[in-house]
Amino acid sequence: MLQQVRLFLTLIAVLVIGFAGVASAQLTDRQSEYYKGWVSTANRAEAVIEANRASNASLENLREEINGYREDFNKARGANTERIQTLEAQIKALGPKPEEGSSEPEDIANLRAHLETQLNSLRVPRIISQEAYSRANGLISEIDQLIRDRQKKEFLERGPSPINPVYWAPAWVDLTEAARSLANETLQNLRSDVVREELRDRGLAIFVLVAIALVLLIYGRQWSEKGGDYLRSLGGSGSGVWTFIISLFRIILPWLGVTLLVQAVVLTGVLGLRGALLFQEIPYWAAIIFYYDWIGRQIFLMGAAQNFTSISSNKIKELRVYIDLLAVMLILHELANLFEQIENISDATQAVVSFPVIVATSLLLLRVRQIRRIEPDGEKAEASTTRAAGFSQLIDVLRKALFFLGIASPILAIFGYTNAAEAIVFPAVKTLVLIAALVIVQRFISLIYGWITGQGDAARDSLFSVLVGFVLAILSLPVLAIYWGARESDLSEAWSRLLLGFDIGGVTISPSNFLTFVAIFAIGYMLTRLLQSGLRNSLLPKTSIDPGGQNAIAAGTGYVGIFLAALVAITVAGFDLSSLAIVAGALSVGIGFGLQTIVSNFVSGIILLVERPISKGDWIDVNGMMGYVRDISVRSTRIETFDRTDVIVPNSDLISGVVTNYTRGNTVGRVIVPVGVAYGTDTRKVETILGEIANGHPMVLANPAPSVVFQGFGADSLDFEIRAILRDVNWVLSVKSDMNHEINRRFVEEGIEIPFAQRDVWLRNPETLQAPGSDKPKSTKPDADNPSPKATLESSDPIEMTETDLSPDNGDEV
Repeated sequence: MLQQVRLFLTLIAVLVIGFAGVASAQLTDRQSEYYKGWVSTANRAEAVIEANRASNASLENLREEINGYREDFNKARGANTERIQTLEAQIKALGPKPEEGSSEPEDIANLRAHLETQLNSLRVPRIISQEAYSRANGLISEIDQLIRDRQKKEFLERGPSPINPVYWAPAWVDLTEAARSLANETLQNLRSDVVREELRDRGLAIFVLVAIALVLLIYGRQWSEKGGDYLRSLGGSGSGVWTFIISLFRIILPWLGVTLLVQAVVLTGVLGLRGALLFQEIPYWAAIIFYYDWIGRQIFLMGAAQNFTSISSNKIKELRVYIDLLAVMLILHELANLFEQIENISDATQAVVSFPVIVATSLLLLRVRQIRRIEPDGEKAEASTTRAAGFSQLIDVLRKALFFLGIASPILAIFGYTNAAEAIVFPAVKTLVLIAALVIVQRFISLIYGWITGQGDAARDSLFSVLVGFVLAILSLPVLAIYWGARESDLSEAWSRLLLGFDIGGVTISPSNFLTFVAIFAIGYMLTRLLQSGLRNSLLPKTSIDPGGQNAIAAGTGYVGIFLAALVAITVAGFDLSSLAIVAGALSVGIGFGLQTIVSNFVSGIILLVERPISKGDWIDVNGMMGYVRDISVRSTRIETFDRTDVIVPNSDLISGVVTNYTRGNTVGRVIVPVGVAYGTDTRKVETILGEIANGHPMVLANPAPSVVFQGFGADSLDFEIRAILRDVNWVLSVKSDMNHEINRRFVEEGIEIPFAQRDVWLRNPETLQAPGSDKPKSTKPDADNPSPKATLESSDPIEMTETDLSPDNGDEV
């Protein structure tokens, strides 16, 4: 019975894998064979991993085969999701299943049984697919780990030392034998009647290919320059865009010539096995030569564009030579590896052949390290330092890395670690050239941006250029990983795992749903901003709502729109936030304790936007700061003071503190203008003049009418006040100034005096003012000749006084 159930489940899984469809469909032989093929492949993979004798190439092929099964199982385990959710909702609608001993209506019981049967028929294949997917995933991980262990062992493996003279003679013999075998194969093929027949049959095609190849090699660069002259006539002269495109044609056309020439040689049939393997690599080697030469040329053009202020022209020419030589070293390295594959030489010969290439490459890296930037002086130095600080730090890191690699690689090779030396020095060369290529491409894209926007060379220092560099750096990471030993399968595996996503608190985040969330939220955000703009500029100004209310409506619309955009984006992206409820609860407690001030300001901002005790444009006074409200957000309010400075006030201060709003609801306000007149002035006349001045100002309202108040008798004057209601209190200072000007003019015309404070100083002990050695001081007592009690100070000598003389305790009257 158990075997029958297993067979049934297996058949259901095959059905899901083949069609991802309905469980009631009939199975075909092909679908059954598919699952049997997977079981056979999985068993074979387990045996291969256990034996650990297969080559890396065989393991890679086996891994690729298993990966195909895994992708199918991954699709199958997510099949029929909507149908399963529908069945679960139908069963839930029937209510809970009756307990034992209870019964339910027969129709409902039959319907429940039918729905549960359908649900199980859909769930079982998903479970089996999940099991198969997990098994495939585990086998792939084991194969990857096995290959990585082998690579690590090969990297740390120590072989014969290349400086041992014992290995030199055998290595020379192997080299000469390989060259002799290549020549013999070619000569033997030339004498063959078959080759001669092929030459007669393909002679015309070979001639055409050789002719085209020679034309491209000889005239390709000249044609590129002529094409560049035509492109420059289209516009953009001086931007460097067409120069970059022309430089690409300068290497593409000759490379096509080399490829056609190689194809012509292959068509002759004179190549043997060794020659065919050698010639099929020539296009790749030619691409390395042209590519590295292009890099050097672009570096020279970049230096010329800057008038060689960063690096001198001689240094750049020297650098171009080093880059070309590094390309030659890479080709020699590839040739040595090809020599090992074809001839199956010994480790000693391989070490001897590779050692000169390793040493030469290390010396070239050390020479490249010696090329430094020119340090500018004065203002140019400061501008250059500010503009290229990050790039200079990258150069310093590269120089240190080149020094380390240039020293370490030959030492490792001398001690027999040839594989380690090769795995260090040649990836370093490729990385160095890749970085140069990224800088060149970034500059080219910046030139296009500057040409289109009209910014010119200034575009290279723009934010766009920085973002382009960042994107290029991210895109170059897989290439760098391959340079330094990563396998393509490693990168594809990492990408596959990234696509599957990662789990955070029960929520699965993958690039697909993340990009969906970002796209939906961005669309919602833009629509919200467009709606806000329409409300502010078109709809709300045509209503009778005050400016503060319009700002509150627009701001509230923005907050609601952003919230709805985020909610819709989360829903469409498929994020299930129910599992984060506990985390959200704990976070809310943390916010309550740790972010009380921010939450208080947030709630206060919402109250300000809803109740609007203050609005945008109001003239307020809070905590001794007076100014106009310019912006109200959910956290703070920006107030512009009368000296044109912005003060950021937390919203909680506006809610819990005392705020004076001079323009709340309307702009009507009162102005008070105090004035004093001399004693003896006709107070009724003064009252009449001040009343005329108040009623005559255009900003003063007639109802209620302005009033003049006789405040009382001051120490120096009779005090009056003008109290008037203004139609716009924002003009209070101007109105006050106008009234003061008019008061002064009318009082001068009417001969009314505006007194000012005067004080008489009485000295109680004038004898202290007498200088030492002078005559007896005159008496200050009043008499018939001197009725005034004031002291006369007639001495021309300096007067020396102390703090005691000015103390109020001495009876001075000030």
